[in-house]
Amino acid sequence: MRIGVLYPMHSAEDDYPRMSAMLEPPAEAVVVHTESSDVHSVRECLRAGDWERLKPGIEALRPRRVDVCIWACTSGSFVYGLAGAGEQARQIGDRLAAPASSTSLAFVEAARALGIRRVAVAATYPPDLAAAFVDFLEEGGIETLHLGCLGIWTAGEVGEVGGDQVIEFVRANDHNDAEAVLVPDTALHTVTVLDKLDAALGKPVLTANQVSIWEALRLGRGLNPQAGFGQLFGAPALPIGER
Repeated sequence: MRIGVLYPMHSAEDDYPRMSAMLEPPAEAVVVHTESSDVHSVRECLRAGDWERLKPGIEALRPRRVDVCIWACTSGSFVYGLAGAGEQARQIGDRLAAPASSTSLAFVEAARALGIRRVAVAATYPPDLAAAFVDFLEEGGIETLHLGCLGIWTAGEVGEVGGDQVIEFVRANDHNDAEAVLVPDTALHTVTVLDKLDAALGKPVLTANQVSIWEALRLGRGLNPQAGFGQLFGAPALPIGER
């Protein structure tokens, strides 16, 4: 399977080819960078998800004939709300003549696949942007019991956060009654610590780059049980189109 990945700027995009190559059978991740500010603010994230910013990346993917496409920017999709994120995905899919989704929509689908309704959120974002993610989850029928923020303003800084720091941050922002912890930033490297995160908390930890690949496989009908990628990859997928 060839997965098209629209990725803003540069930070943790290497998670995508790394994880795709580790799958059984392996997939191919075609990463195309979109124009975006490096600042984690609601205003800049709205700009990042604007169609005119996305269109050049989509056009770059068209000759690659991808089987599915993910807009791998959580903040550049959830700031538009559930309906707006869905419209983004529809337009991308229409342009590429392939199924398409985004990281924000992937979080909702992944939670539903695991039967999760109550979560904690460990966000690298500043508080106002993190709060917009909580609002998006609420639209998707997911209640946030706790929100923790690192308050990092740039994706570049997030990309420098190490695996041990990720585990410590996620553990510190769990909630006893949360069924899972969500980690929403695609700028954060998480692929190499997915099993460690689940083990550290004793519950599913859903990270942005993890759910993005999972959603691509689900939409491309290539989702099989996988080891090494957390509990999510052992969960049955919902039928395509059920949202």
